[in-house]
Amino acid sequence: MTTGADDTEADPRTTRSRRRLLDAAATLLESGGPEAVTIEAVTRLSKVARTTLYRHFASARQLRAATLERLLPPAIETAPPAGLREGLITSLVRQAAIIDEAPLHMSILAWLATADRDSGADGAAANSLRARLIEQYRAPFDRVLETAEAQARLGDFDRTRALAQLLGPVVFAKLVGLETTTPQDCARLVDDFLTARDAERERERRSSAS
Repeated sequence: MTTGADDTEADPRTTRSRRRLLDAAATLLESGGPEAVTIEAVTRLSKVARTTLYRHFASARQLRAATLERLLPPAIETAPPAGLREGLITSLVRQAAIIDEAPLHMSILAWLATADRDSGADGAAANSLRARLIEQYRAPFDRVLETAEAQARLGDFDRTRALAQLLGPVVFAKLVGLETTTPQDCARLVDDFLTARDAERERERRSSAS
């Protein structure tokens, strides 16, 4: 008999088995990284049968994505400081500290960077994790970029692209083992971003006027 989604959610045995699987996967992830989260290792550690695991997760990749997503902390909730530049610098400094102090973020980014994109269940799980990670990173910046000053100076632009321009160098520095990104580094990144956006808007104005 096929169990519907509502029945699955209501069955405490199903909830317990899923929790045990994710607890075991989290333990393996923290000790050995995403590649340590295999079907064999998770079923052995959780003492949950392989057939039960496959009722929850179609593949090891889907299990890894669910585990990584479960471990993500909530987005930072802060009020934007006064001023566009100051707000962006403050947000970038805080996110740089998270990246420097949380190896999990680097594991997620490295895993997502090497994971194949597809439209199946595995792809949906990875895309859900990717969306959660982007949302966590961009939430503090959105509060700054939604201000009247930001709208007036920056105009209409792709916020995800802006996030990549600001955070990309911080993430790259961490991945390749460079020195910790300092507040001074963050200030330079913000100034470079604002200067580039000012130049881009000036080119847009000239193009529309010609």
